[in-house]
Amino acid sequence: MKGLNIIVLAKQVPDTRNVGKDAMKADGTVNRAALPAIFNPEDLNALEQALRVKDAVPGTTVTILTMGPGRAAEIIREGMYRGADGGVLLTDRAFAGSDTLATSYALSQAVKELGKVDLIVAGRQAIDGDTAQVGPQVAEKLGLNQITYAEEIVAEKGNKLKVVRRLENGVETVRTKLPLVVTVTGSAPDCRSRNAKRLMKFKHAKTLNELQNETQDYTHLYDERPWLTIKELTVSDIEVDHEQLGLSGSPTKVKKIENVVLQAKEAKKLSTADEDIDSLMKELIESHVIG
Repeated sequence: MKGLNIIVLAKQVPDTRNVGKDAMKADGTVNRAALPAIFNPEDLNALEQALRVKDAVPGTTVTILTMGPGRAAEIIREGMYRGADGGVLLTDRAFAGSDTLATSYALSQAVKELGKVDLIVAGRQAIDGDTAQVGPQVAEKLGLNQITYAEEIVAEKGNKLKVVRRLENGVETVRTKLPLVVTVTGSAPDCRSRNAKRLMKFKHAKTLNELQNETQDYTHLYDERPWLTIKELTVSDIEVDHEQLGLSGSPTKVKKIENVVLQAKEAKKLSTADEDIDSLMKELIESHVIG
């Protein structure tokens, strides 16, 4: 198998372990400024699978593609520290408020701009939406075959891949030709740690906007080391229908947001006696918690 061009779709997401009362805006969109941002966990699983294919197939390149504000470049650097060759940040105010349909449209148009792609790998879903829709929608918009719920991706001879899928009642092994879109579950192996040498090599990797905001002048580095420049794409760099972007291209609307606080109004102390267990079971059945 010849070297492959792999794109990993990744997302910088708010850390939902720290959701507070200011997590949502009045219009139903996420208030990302109020939450710490992290690399979406299942996208890290996807990155690891892409890097394993790269390890097995000489000449393979792995590129991180993410859509978001300027600070989302941080996850591109994180991917480069772990083995990715580079990244592209799709950023523009026109993308703000995108649901899965608008997001997948923008990403698919960016993929077309990047040229020939053999394999697109993404996490099954993002923790801020839990929809599992973006990967399949990108595949549909690009007219590519797709395999979901992948746990392992193995390169085989003849431009083929073996993909092991984690299903509810077991596993399924699929063999298919490229090009292909694969979404990876959280049950796949964790992503490898940062590599110290790569951390030193790419620690100054920046987008153009980040460079303009720098307080120190590292201009000479980017002339001497072109791999430190993280590519940025805006609406003007890709061919798009503006009506399909952002809020105007997002048919999903949030009707209502509620903060739910669980409180223990009543506590019961039970012994291990059969009578207490029977009483608890009857109460749970009557309240339709079980049964």
